[in-house]
Amino acid sequence: MATGTKGGRIGRFIRSELIEIIEWQDDTRDTLVWRFPDEDKAIKRGAQLIVRESQVAQFVYLGQFGDTFGPGKHRLTTDNIPVLTRLASWRFGFESPFKADVYFVTTRTFPGNRWGTSNPIMLRDDDLGIVRARAFGIYDFHVVDPKTFLREVSGSDQDFRLDEFADTMRSRIVSVFSDALASARIPLLDVASRYGELGGALLPVINPAFRAKYGIELTSFVVENVSVPPEVEKALDERSSMTAIGDLNDYVKFQMARGMEQGGAGPGGMASEMAVGFAIASELMRQQGAGLGIGTAPAGQAGAAAPPAAPEVLSPAEAAALLRVSEQDVIAAIEAGDIRATKIGTVYRIPRGALDELLGG
Repeated sequence: MATGTKGGRIGRFIRSELIEIIEWQDDTRDTLVWRFPDEDKAIKRGAQLIVRESQVAQFVYLGQFGDTFGPGKHRLTTDNIPVLTRLASWRFGFESPFKADVYFVTTRTFPGNRWGTSNPIMLRDDDLGIVRARAFGIYDFHVVDPKTFLREVSGSDQDFRLDEFADTMRSRIVSVFSDALASARIPLLDVASRYGELGGALLPVINPAFRAKYGIELTSFVVENVSVPPEVEKALDERSSMTAIGDLNDYVKFQMARGMEQGGAGPGGMASEMAVGFAIASELMRQQGAGLGIGTAPAGQAGAAAPPAAPEVLSPAEAAALLRVSEQDVIAAIEAGDIRATKIGTVYRIPRGALDELLGG
């Protein structure tokens, strides 16, 4: 009786040291990889492996990848673990318990993961040249190659979760995004108007690299914003303003008309008055061609003497009289570079053609 009792204890002890059912009932929404806790127990021959939908079970034997099982109920025998049989050198099949690590990998899609550049990335753009840019958005992904994912991303972590994945992959996603954007050759100036299609255009470029390097595939990749430094934005705004202005001659005429309507009011009044004065002076010089007087021979008068030639050089006072502005305004325009002049000592000399040049004459 004692012997039978002892034998029963031994039998119960042996059974307690063997794993008969291997499964993972995932009650989380953020676990990517979970290692079955063997508690130093061996897996018995004929044990049941239960793999649920959206799971893959991967055996690892002495650091080497063994067999991979998809969804379903599997009985572990020599027939369905050929890789493990070869790795363990079971020449005639295994009859005794064995030890191996079993990793369950979640293959469903994990949506709504955020990505972004912590620092500006350098891009070569056809329009802007080399420019620094920031970008951020969201992406969805799922595991397509459990072995590559275990080897390159999760490692031997017993419970690898989504927050660890986000930290691990953030810089890698930004790096692949930068390469993909450069390969797609989409100008940064067009990115803002093409956010909707940009992600779809980049997926065929991003996914081959992600499958090969990390064993994952992005099912969706959304670019929410790409921004350039403030100084670049300012330059783009200025260029847009110049494009909006169009023909500068028409713009000057428009400003002259506005200045006349406002009667010199506002910050652009003095400039507008100067422009009007330049136009009047140019017309007077063309008509009179001499001095500061306006006396010209009547048109068609026989024997009228030709008017003397206009002076080659004008002083600021003479130019002010012609322009009907103050001498100080003329000097201010010279110093601002709006009127071409030569300074001899402390005196400015204005070439006769300088006023015509301002008007494009």
